[in-house]
Amino acid sequence: MAMDKIFKAMADPTRRTLMDRLFHNQGQTLNALCKGTGMRRQSVTKHLKLLEDAGLVVVRWQGREKYHYLNPVPIARVGRRWIDKFSSRKSAALLDLKGALEEVALEVAARENRQTEEETDE
Repeated sequence: MAMDKIFKAMADPTRRTLMDRLFHNQGQTLNALCKGTGMRRQSVTKHLKLLEDAGLVVVRWQGREKYHYLNPVPIARVGRRWIDKFSSRKSAALLDLKGALEEVALEVAARENRQTEEETDE
């Protein structure tokens, strides 16, 4: 269930933008996060609440100010569970093979072009 909340929260481009902003500048207030988004405070608050519920954002109160911080732990769990297993040596080997085959295809195409040009010149 926790992974579902994480994926749902990360599915929205606005929430991913908020996460990017927190990644680059941790500990922002709601006002700071609203600047430059073109969204109202209420909209940003709703997005932040979903991120908090998923554990992707944690808050810390300092007096009357609420500071938002990106929590990297759930993202790391998603990476371990869903991404790392696909980026194995086999995947790397397939990517290397694909690159080598593309190079060969380019060389063959270039050779065929040269042969066509030579035949045209004769």
